[in-house]
Amino acid sequence: MKISIVTISFNQREFLRACIDSILNQEGCDLEYIVVDPGSTDGSRALIESYGDRIVRIFDPDDGPADGLNRGFVRATGDIFGFINSDDYLLPGALAAVTAFFREHPAGVFMTGHGFSEVESGVRTRVYPNVLTRAVMLHRADILFQQSTFFPAALYRKAGGFNLGNGTCWDYELFLRFLIGGATHQVIERDLAVFRLHQGSISGSGRLEDRYFRDLDTIFEATLGRKRGGIDCVKTLLLRAMRELPRHLRPRP
Repeated sequence: MKISIVTISFNQREFLRACIDSILNQEGCDLEYIVVDPGSTDGSRALIESYGDRIVRIFDPDDGPADGLNRGFVRATGDIFGFINSDDYLLPGALAAVTAFFREHPAGVFMTGHGFSEVESGVRTRVYPNVLTRAVMLHRADILFQQSTFFPAALYRKAGGFNLGNGTCWDYELFLRFLIGGATHQVIERDLAVFRLHQGSISGSGRLEDRYFRDLDTIFEATLGRKRGGIDCVKTLLLRAMRELPRHLRPRP
């Protein structure tokens, strides 16, 4: 079972080596690693090239992150897909755990592991993602951890890849389309990845926050055929409250 990982990279050389090494040094897996760089000018491309044929390189211009990921996955030949941004990284043993999971589960399941967010000082905070469902995602009650999420290649192709019109939450939209298409999601209690928060990142800077919420509204409207209303906000609060309950007190689905 081969795992294809795509990394999109643009002028983040200071983080790039740690990201690449965290993936190429994985053991207990059959790995294909693809790095997409549409035009870095900070020495990133020379660093990527220094790894030789251990990396499939795509240096073509693209129309943003979603397009870059699509271009990467067009080249992918693995059974399982995942994507790690150039400023994030995997933890040791992550892909061996992913391989073990998919050997035991059917094709219509995708998965997320636990992990950490990490600020510029190096301090980590543990991330506990929750199981994704259509309702949870549409009402924004999800704890989505993209860095530790992996999915069958067939699910990605069935969903049509990433939406180029989504400039902030292309991963969220893809995973929602998996669920709408009949897939199910599971969480494993194994630390797989680290998500860096820094001033140069979209999440760390908050510079696209307004667009992010507009993109979420667009997804909601496209899925349900109506605009978000007051009742949807109430559902969001209720779902978030249930998510915070101890597991043995949560309502059964």
